[in-house]
Amino acid sequence: MITTAKLQKTIVAALEDIKAKDIETFDVRHVTALFDRVIVASADSGRQLRALSNSVQSKVKSAGGSIVGVEGEDSDEWMLVDTGDIVVHLMQPTVRAHYNLEELWNHPKPRAPRKKKDAPAAD
Repeated sequence: MITTAKLQKTIVAALEDIKAKDIETFDVRHVTALFDRVIVASADSGRQLRALSNSVQSKVKSAGGSIVGVEGEDSDEWMLVDTGDIVVHLMQPTVRAHYNLEELWNHPKPRAPRKKKDAPAAD
């Protein structure tokens, strides 16, 4: 079983190998229980989009991970690769700007509420 940290490094390396642009990684464990991370990256063309998807799938499998599903294989604008713990969105820049997934997933982890100090005891 591959750790989420190693899976993330593998995916980012696969994207960098094919020259993905604006790679963003979000820890979303505090937002959803469905997966741990979301990675968003841009491609300059439909051809690069498919090459990025193929690279991610190949490297994840080689590292011992699995591919749960792939969506948008016929699209030249947006593809999604689901590895279970990490969901990878590969998008053309105009589509990425329109859907703005960064705003959806980039929520800071909530801070624990501060504990109130006990009031001094009355004499």
